[in-house]
Formats: sequence, C-alpha cells, structure tokens
Amino acid sequence: MNLTVYLSGEIHTDWRQKIMQGAKDHGLAIKFTSAVTEHEASDAAGDVLGKDDNGFWRDHKSSKVNAIRTKNMIQNCDIAIIRFGDKYKQWNAAFDAGYCAALGKPYITLHAEDIIHPLKEVDAAAMAWAQTPEQIVELLKYVTSDS
Repeated sequence: MNLTVYLSGEIHTDWRQKIMQGAKDHGLAIKFTSAVTEHEASDAAGDVLGKDDNGFWRDHKSSKVNAIRTKNMIQNCDIAIIRFGDKYKQWNAAFDAGYCAALGKPYITLHAEDIIHPLKEVDAAAMAWAQTPEQIVELLKYVTSDS
C-alpha cells in the first residue's frame, strides 16, 4: 500500500527525520510531505508581496501563502501525523488537526503525556495517540501491511 503522510507541527526537534528514516529502514512505501520547517523562511513567505513594517500584516500575508501549501498537502494526504512539542504552543498544529477532522482525514497525534489534558479534544478526534516517533513508525508499518 502506498501512502502519503503529512507531517505537521513542532519544528524544533528531529521527530520528522526519525519517522522518515524509520519508514525507509522498514521499506515502507510512503511519501512524506510537510509544511516549510525553516522558521525564518516560513515567516518570510509573504515578503515577496511587499515589505510590511506592521508585524500583524507581515504574519497575515505569510500565513496565507503558507496555507496554499499546507491546505493542499492536508487535502492530498492519506494520514496526518500531528506533533505537539513541549517548548512552544503549536496553534498551527491544532489548526491542522481541526482541518483534518473537518475533512475526515485520519490523523495521529504525537505528544508527551503531560499535555493530554489541553489536547483532549484534539486527541478525541485522532485515530491514535503516540508518544514517540518509533511508535509512529510501528503504526505506519501496521497500516501499510498487506496482511
């Protein structure tokens, strides 16, 4: 089974690389997609439309340009993995989870146990909750198996 998996959320750790490497190590037929993970590039996505000294309008333009990418990738994925880290509040990840839920796209959350409570609604709509990238790889092995 060939799958397209969208990797959403926290950009400050190597969880994406661990999942992609694990899938590769197991020979899984998975295409991975993701938002732009370079923070500065993402923040500057709308700068081509004109310099704006007001932070709100700069962020507004860049978020719309970034949304072109993320909306298409979520719409075209088979499964989304949505990572919530411990350093920052990932409102974008929560938004992606809600978008997946609205589209009926299955998603798996990836986060530590200590943030179960604030993510209860997000987890309630998820197909699974994992705590490690290795668990995600095991889930992907299972859902792509022929038996």
